[in-house]
Amino acid sequence: MSLGVRHDDPDTGRSTGSRAVTTVPSAARATRPGWRDPRLWVGLLILAVSVVGGSRLLAAADDTVAVWAVASDAGPGAALTEDDLVVHRVRFSEPDDLAGYYRTDDALPSDLRLVRAVGAGELLPRGAVGAADQPVDTVELPVAVESEQVPPAVHAGSVVDVYLVGEPARGATAAGEPGTPVLREATVVDAPSADGGFGGAAGRRQLVLAVPQADAAAYFAAVASLESPLLTVVRRG
Repeated sequence: MSLGVRHDDPDTGRSTGSRAVTTVPSAARATRPGWRDPRLWVGLLILAVSVVGGSRLLAAADDTVAVWAVASDAGPGAALTEDDLVVHRVRFSEPDDLAGYYRTDDALPSDLRLVRAVGAGELLPRGAVGAADQPVDTVELPVAVESEQVPPAVHAGSVVDVYLVGEPARGATAAGEPGTPVLREATVVDAPSADGGFGGAAGRRQLVLAVPQADAAAYFAAVASLESPLLTVVRRG
């Protein structure tokens, strides 16, 4: 489009009638980039790299491993099934440490039991598991304990240590060092309330503990070496 401009003669005041033509450029319309436009492909490439990089970053951030843990306290001789286990996600600082535990995708033995005590929530070590037919030399040991010397949370399945204190009997030498448990990691087989306690004695509880036979013999020797022995039960885990 062009526009005419009229000029007036300064001497006569008349219009010269000449016109100056000015051209106005046409407005340019924005166009969408086509599929052949390299800018489109560069944008798509940047988006794809961002998505892949973000996915890899998230995957690297979660380097935990799902392993089996024991749901509740269990002692030597306790039979285990998958119902007795829970899943914990753990990050191992050393890859070799994982080899000592069962991953959730590992095949568990069809019949297994513990050969040593494992506390509630503890990861299931391969070294604590034996075949169901593996002999475990344990006996059930009944002990009479004052009620105030037993934690209320102790129940069948708990794993406990037993401490023994008292003055040495005349002519006897106290067995064991002071402050050392006379029984370690004993599994409670039965723990009736004080009302049904050992021998019907009020205020006392009978605990039935599963312990190795050699430990039971050592326990009786330690009790016999003291005047008025006092037992204290400490729950593990």
